[in-house]
Amino acid sequence: MKKRLHILWIPLAVLLLVSAAASVVLYFEGSHLAAALTVAVFLADAVLCVMTAIVGRNVTRYATDMDRDIMKTNREEFYNYPEPIVIADDDNSIIWYNRSFEDQIFGEDRVYGINLSELVGNNLGKLYSESGAVVKILDRHYRVTAKRAESGLTVVSFVDVSEHVALEQETRLSAKTVMLIAVDNYEEVLQNSKESDKAGFRVQIEKMFEHFIENTNGILHRLSSDRFYCIIEERHLAPLMERRFDILEEARAISLGERQNVTLSIGVGKGGKTLAESETFARQALDMCFGRGGDQAAVKTENGFEFYGGVSKGVEKSTKIKARIIATALKELVLNSQTVYITGHRMADFDSVGASVGLCGAFRSMGKKAYCVLDLENNLSKPLISHISERCGFDYFKPIADARMELGDGDLLIICDTHNPDMLDSKELYESAKQVVVIDHHRKMVKHIDNAVVNFHEPVASSACEMAAELIQYFGSECRISVAEAEALMAGIMLDTKNFVMRSGARTFEAAAYLKKLGADTVTVRRLFSDSLDTYREKSVLIQSAKLFHGCAIATTESSAPELRLAAPQAADELLGIVGVKASFVFYRSANQCCISARSMDSFNVQLIMEAVGGGGHQTMAGAQLNCTVDEAVEKVKYAIEDFLLKS
Repeated sequence: MKKRLHILWIPLAVLLLVSAAASVVLYFEGSHLAAALTVAVFLADAVLCVMTAIVGRNVTRYATDMDRDIMKTNREEFYNYPEPIVIADDDNSIIWYNRSFEDQIFGEDRVYGINLSELVGNNLGKLYSESGAVVKILDRHYRVTAKRAESGLTVVSFVDVSEHVALEQETRLSAKTVMLIAVDNYEEVLQNSKESDKAGFRVQIEKMFEHFIENTNGILHRLSSDRFYCIIEERHLAPLMERRFDILEEARAISLGERQNVTLSIGVGKGGKTLAESETFARQALDMCFGRGGDQAAVKTENGFEFYGGVSKGVEKSTKIKARIIATALKELVLNSQTVYITGHRMADFDSVGASVGLCGAFRSMGKKAYCVLDLENNLSKPLISHISERCGFDYFKPIADARMELGDGDLLIICDTHNPDMLDSKELYESAKQVVVIDHHRKMVKHIDNAVVNFHEPVASSACEMAAELIQYFGSECRISVAEAEALMAGIMLDTKNFVMRSGARTFEAAAYLKKLGADTVTVRRLFSDSLDTYREKSVLIQSAKLFHGCAIATTESSAPELRLAAPQAADELLGIVGVKASFVFYRSANQCCISARSMDSFNVQLIMEAVGGGGHQTMAGAQLNCTVDEAVEKVKYAIEDFLLKS
């Protein structure tokens, strides 16, 4: 404003100069008006200057008063604004706040000088985004946004969104969750029981489910004698998950006379966009429960699975209907294929190679071309490979590179003893195959082969060789395997059952009896397990290093000798023979990784512990490969053991 007033003096000075020049000209021309004109001009200029000065002072005073009024109005508006507002300096310290902030948030407390982080916690950086951050202060929720001025001051506004947050929470809690519940061994428990006992057993089951649903506002519908369909709100699912589905323990308390206890498998579909999608999630979760041996609950969301329970051994079913159906379907696939390639997991053991050899011999007896595909250098089955090559010919085994080049669209790939694509001897071979069959006995993992034409998955089976022996029996009378091939299958069963001590069921002995009938010599098989002196030494060193941790034997070595591949699992088995040892964990180095062999007896589930660190396996036999040092792996496993014992 002052600059504008100074500019007015410029035309006044110009006018004065022009008037003076005119007066001079008139004077020299002898005009008597010159003096009068000069005086008049000077008087006019003086009057104009005085008026200009007066007007300038009035304008300045007016502008100053107006600015003062505007500032006063802004301060009053800010102070009386209905939403809480604070102003912070460049150090995020509060230097001013309005009445609403004082009334709604802090009352009579004085907050001058405190840091914004004390109000918004870890959300300080989010305040400057367009949407700000939702922060809970006392018992209310506020959407907090911040804007920084050029002066360095920050204006922070608080908009109360408590009702919106409450509505969102109610919408989430009232979302429908689908649960599919199956009684794992319903028929087995009722088999050969009196009708009166059956009636009492059914009443116990009904009462258990009535008690389960009465604490919710959901519905429960019986689909069949051993299947139930349940819909509950998510608000009632959270307590179930916190209690780790204690209905599993209630079910195990129910038994019929001296028969086995009841176990449940529960598939939960949570977070689907529609009820139909939640039901699909529930079916996938129930399939995972079945694939992991039952007696557990699986919660499926968009982000993956969560598992609860799984402390009981899988229930072995006496019926072989599934094996017969699978055998019929597999035989038809083989007969319609040009060539059959059979492979297994990395570092193939006797179970993987034995199942491959047995099936390969069966398919060759049908007149089909079949080969066992594996890494002939990196495996744990060199004695068995040599035994089969000498007895049956050297064309049984095909290197991975050759199989990848020869595999065509009309060929069939059979995968034995694993269902995880990351554990295959050749993942590229699997990805190239048009038709895939999976035969495996390990408990189902979240990451599994899901495009198999035939998936024969039996987590209660002792070994893949047991499953292969069952299939071969149903291929028909024209299918025969040689003595050496029967011995390969027997070797796999003996390896995984620790000579028929661990995980041996009635069907395990039936398969062994069938192989014995075909001429399998157990003495010859036992010789395949003979260790070298170096392997025995490595095993002794591991056993000597063992230390106890919550009833678990933990043995470690920094050695990376190739013999450890055989010595480590053997040491883990022998450590179970020590009094007070419930489980054993052996750690060793191999190919820049820390490998773990885990074994257990009774109800100590090493599968859950290995899954917690990124591995998997069976309840009593599992393992993992970690990209860390041995000491780091030991700490991870110890933490997983403590967590398992806490939840058990």
